[in-house]
Amino acid sequence: MTLSIRPATPADLSLIAQFIRDLADYEKLAHEVRFDEAKLGEKLFGPRPYAEVVIGELNGSPQGFALFFHNFSTFEGRAGIYLEDLFVRPEARGSGLGKALLIHLAALCAERDCARLEWSVLDWNTPSIGFYQSLGARLMDEWTVMRVDGDALTKLASS
Repeated sequence: MTLSIRPATPADLSLIAQFIRDLADYEKLAHEVRFDEAKLGEKLFGPRPYAEVVIGELNGSPQGFALFFHNFSTFEGRAGIYLEDLFVRPEARGSGLGKALLIHLAALCAERDCARLEWSVLDWNTPSIGFYQSLGARLMDEWTVMRVDGDALTKLASS
């Protein structure tokens, strides 16, 4: 079996969109998926990309992806990488592809002089939490994620 990680290209847009939908199904959040594929493509591959994507392949067949972007730590005074989504198709789990995707991102952190790699995981997803901890990740229990979106974001922006 051959594992490979490659940068996504605009030709991968439909594949990326399907991986996002598959991830949302797995997370029981399919009702939250609202993206327009053309706009997603613009944000990933347009003149000002907001995120990057890598595709994980087994024997040349796409079986997973990671979508990530840079953030910044004021305490470290350096950038980091925030992993927004990581997904490996169920039939490819256990192959080492998920670990290979995370290793690839860790290597990008080192190459780009980033202070850290971080992401969120649903608290009920104990298999993923255990997997991440086995790689050295730690839970940030003292932090709570905050979000403003939808009508609340519109209201805040116009206040």
